[in-house]
Amino acid sequence: MSGATGRRSVEEQLAVVLDAVHVLEAETRAVQDAAGRTLADPAVAAHDIPLFDNSAMDGFAVRGADVEAASAANPVTLRVVADLPAGVSLDPPLGPGEAARIMTGSPSPADADTIVPFEDTAGGLADSLGEVQVLRAPAKPGAFVRRRGADLRAGDDVVLAGERLGAFQIAAAVAAGIAEVTVTRAPRVAVVSTGSELLAPGEPAARGRIPDSNGPLLAQLVADADAEVVLVARVPDEADAVRAVTAEATALGADVIVFSGGVSAGAYEPVRGAFDGKGEVEFVGVAMQPGKPQAFGVLDAGALVFGLPGNPVSVAVSFEVFVRPALLAMQGRTGIHRPHATFTADAAWTTPPGRRQYLPAVVDLIARTVRPATSGGSGSHLAGGLARAQAFAIVPAEVEAVSVGDAIDVMLVG
Repeated sequence: MSGATGRRSVEEQLAVVLDAVHVLEAETRAVQDAAGRTLADPAVAAHDIPLFDNSAMDGFAVRGADVEAASAANPVTLRVVADLPAGVSLDPPLGPGEAARIMTGSPSPADADTIVPFEDTAGGLADSLGEVQVLRAPAKPGAFVRRRGADLRAGDDVVLAGERLGAFQIAAAVAAGIAEVTVTRAPRVAVVSTGSELLAPGEPAARGRIPDSNGPLLAQLVADADAEVVLVARVPDEADAVRAVTAEATALGADVIVFSGGVSAGAYEPVRGAFDGKGEVEFVGVAMQPGKPQAFGVLDAGALVFGLPGNPVSVAVSFEVFVRPALLAMQGRTGIHRPHATFTADAAWTTPPGRRQYLPAVVDLIARTVRPATSGGSGSHLAGGLARAQAFAIVPAEVEAVSVGDAIDVMLVG
């Protein structure tokens, strides 16, 4: 424990979590079916990109020396001896004074070293199968020819191990002729909301009852972290109910179980009641706001257990600070933390004494400013402000208040 309060620092608690994480096993998948997965091994190019010299423009493949003096006043006339639409494999010979009409992406003839765009010719493409007049000399030899291997060569790493396969990475891998990739398995996660006051989403509201927003929040956050949700459940404030849902999650093969609520020191804390004193799950205070009460441990069956505070903002913050990094580390991801940047406060707000603050915030990326996402303050129960939050403003524990113009560390999440 750190500090006079005996609470752990955020870094100390995260270290405990990450020390318990093991990278999941790898599997081979067709590249087009591996979206969102993390590469266990590099994706290596099977062939060059581009595969062959090809035209970057609709126009004419020519010998550069034939047209280096062309101008509108002194056009150069060439005989068109071939027509090369996209998809052909022809390599027609070109002698001096000859050209091939060519479309974008078509293989450039070996005898040509330059492409003249049709805009630089008389008559354009429609009536140019006999001859063409070039009205403008190319800017340089090799103009508009895409050279084989200019992007990458066979054997090059296209996507590195530890990187996520997003749309851009999949496109690059396919372009490089990669058919299969080796990726880590997606973590299987169970999400459990605790609280006898909770209503299912859409149930009519009633005095003393509130909608369970934590379940949908956590399920979406888990999916956004490229993990698989295997269970979403709500249980009353009963330790036996927590034990039963834990058994259900374990039977479903959950690698991680995330509880919201039931971890504080109140009279009805079912997660604490189910696990406290058994040695598998530890309950600690962390010097942060929101999110001070935290629980974490590893079951005998191997699943990681996270117990998060019950208020929605506390859930969101705790997930970003502790759960999401763990899920990404389980996938072998190189980068497990959200991007941070420094912004300028354009509003003043108060901070909790002795605890690092994570405040849902709105940022202006152009002006580089940050302000609270809600006018209601920094209460962890203010779920409505999450709808506007693009980030969390992070204020050190020793800062007593934020003033307009202060430099603020911001975690970007939206």
